[in-house]
Amino acid sequence: MLAGAIGLLAPIAFPDAQAAATRAPGAVAARFRFAAVSDKSLGLWENERPVLVYNQGHISSPTEPTARSRSAYLHPIYGLDGEILTDDFPKDHVYHRGLYWAWPHIKIDGQEYDSWSLRGIRTEFQRWIEQDAKANLAVLRLENAWYVGEKMVMAEKVAIRVHPASTESRAIDLDLTWTPTDRPITLWGADGKSYGGLTLRFGPRSQTIITVPSGRAPEDLVVTKLPWADFSGDLNKNARGFSGAAIFVHPDHPAFPPTWMTRHYGLLAVGWPGVTPQTLPAGASFTCHYRIWIHRGVPETAEIQKAYEAYRGKVGSLAPDSPK
Repeated sequence: MLAGAIGLLAPIAFPDAQAAATRAPGAVAARFRFAAVSDKSLGLWENERPVLVYNQGHISSPTEPTARSRSAYLHPIYGLDGEILTDDFPKDHVYHRGLYWAWPHIKIDGQEYDSWSLRGIRTEFQRWIEQDAKANLAVLRLENAWYVGEKMVMAEKVAIRVHPASTESRAIDLDLTWTPTDRPITLWGADGKSYGGLTLRFGPRSQTIITVPSGRAPEDLVVTKLPWADFSGDLNKNARGFSGAAIFVHPDHPAFPPTWMTRHYGLLAVGWPGVTPQTLPAGASFTCHYRIWIHRGVPETAEIQKAYEAYRGKVGSLAPDSPK
């Protein structure tokens, strides 16, 4: 086990390698498996290959004592060759954290809060709903809640479905459902930039290529409507090769296509509801569907679009009991 190693971006050891090596000949092993990395984090492996870690507990930085702890996010997310794609506590923006969803502007009863930079509002894990590791699919479902002080203000359901890796890519589907508890909540993104919503922070690299449906994007984009965006870089230092990931937005997403912000320093940010405030009524549920498409190399625009088309026709919901 590597308790406490998440913030250090340390590779995760397969927790049952000896048992796997001594398994009876001919026995059929489940392709996927979940196992605790620590009392704060749950890992997923495909055979002996690490896939991702979900941090349900609060994670603190081992090197930045003034950085605020964070929870309810995925990090590390691994590439197909075991390289770490994501970052946590990066020096340029210490509140960035792997794959997460957060807003710089949250208004409740006239008071503003900021989950983006972890001010005044926090997300707490409530319970696991499902941890199902099959030969051809891994499903993780859980409940979180947003708190202001001791007051629960938002119920949050998370559903993650991980598909087996092919030779060149892997798909991870993500469903997020939010329900304000007993009072309306207003969300909006950063003025002139639009970040606020699903965000993917990438790890250190020396080269970066961002691709959108119109082609390569040499400059950063802000408040730009997109169905998908891809981020590639020399993240795989061992193989001296490129790898990366795209975020696909399902067409049933609210206000599709949403506005984005992309940053070559290491960020893909889907902005929903964007720079215009949107109020979520108490008791009403809102669901967003996404796919994280992990790949080797630097795919061409047409290849990414083909992968997106394969996703956009699928039903987004992973959880039949989740409110629509």
